[in-house]
Amino acid sequence: MERVLIAIDYNPTSEEVVKKGYQLAKKLGAEVCLMHVISNLQYYGIQYPSFMGYDTMNIPYDPSIQDEMKNVAKDFLDTATKHLNDSTISSHIAEGDTADEVLEYAKEWDASLIVMGTHSHSTLEKILIGTVASSVLEHTKIPVFMVPIKKD
Repeated sequence: MERVLIAIDYNPTSEEVVKKGYQLAKKLGAEVCLMHVISNLQYYGIQYPSFMGYDTMNIPYDPSIQDEMKNVAKDFLDTATKHLNDSTISSHIAEGDTADEVLEYAKEWDASLIVMGTHSHSTLEKILIGTVASSVLEHTKIPVFMVPIKKD
């Protein structure tokens, strides 16, 4: 193992994912990269018609939101990296579908292992939208270390 890619989101449980992934990487003598994916923000500005009595968000898409989200993501990864107190850790921010971006960057960076958390989702959520973790597992040839995260 030479390179461990740790994919994290803004959920507080990411701290556990980083901790477990970092510990494993250090035991393996591997290089570490923390990664965060900014989802497609253009969907926030889509004006859907009312349905079931609900008026959807009618906020026009503002491209400056994307820049702000990049700044927030950079600050997030910088803070997470500093928390580990290891100047050798790198970070990467991507934009798009989370699973696709994790898979693409893992291949580009030549990751030996992908580390990610498995959030608890309801059965209905899994059926309707799937999960990032299951999508990554389904489409990768790189080993994946899953950190189980359960809601208390």
